[in-house]
Amino acid sequence: MYSEYKKILKERLDEKRYFHSLCVADEAKRLAEKIGVNTEKAYLAGLLHDITKNAPKEEHLQIFARFGIILDDVEKNALKLWHAISGSLYVEHILGINDNEIVDAIRYHTTAKENMSPLCLVLYLADFTSSDRDYPDVDVMRSLVDISFNKALVYALQYTIKDLVDQTRAIHFDTLKAFNEAVYLEDK
Repeated sequence: MYSEYKKILKERLDEKRYFHSLCVADEAKRLAEKIGVNTEKAYLAGLLHDITKNAPKEEHLQIFARFGIILDDVEKNALKLWHAISGSLYVEHILGINDNEIVDAIRYHTTAKENMSPLCLVLYLADFTSSDRDYPDVDVMRSLVDISFNKALVYALQYTIKDLVDQTRAIHFDTLKAFNEAVYLEDK
């Protein structure tokens, strides 16, 4: 099963993004084991999460039009978010993966959201902590994810929000809602 998806990924992604997808799949499986999430689903979501990352702008727009997606103002101006939306549609409608948990995890792996499923949380954190990541504070994130998923989530969202503010870029409402929820849970 995975070999066919890997073949598709090799055709669609550059070498760096393909390697990243393999690393995220491995990390998603590792994190899923920690909290009792289905490891097969986690691996598959990790493998496919960036399937449209290297797609040209026109392909994203075609996928949005084909499946009736209307981007909000933040999404229109944040091309970095497009691959999560188009990727979830690609996985569901083109690859035929009819698993709402996997599709949802791929859809929100960049913004996060309120009330994330355990699989969605696993993929979001795996994308931050995969072995190929080398951003400042990645070691902090890797330590936190092994202590508490919620602490890691708060830190990851805080990191993202601060980075967007520093770049004077809009913050998606889903990210803000996820942050508020995670902080609230941390305060309990």
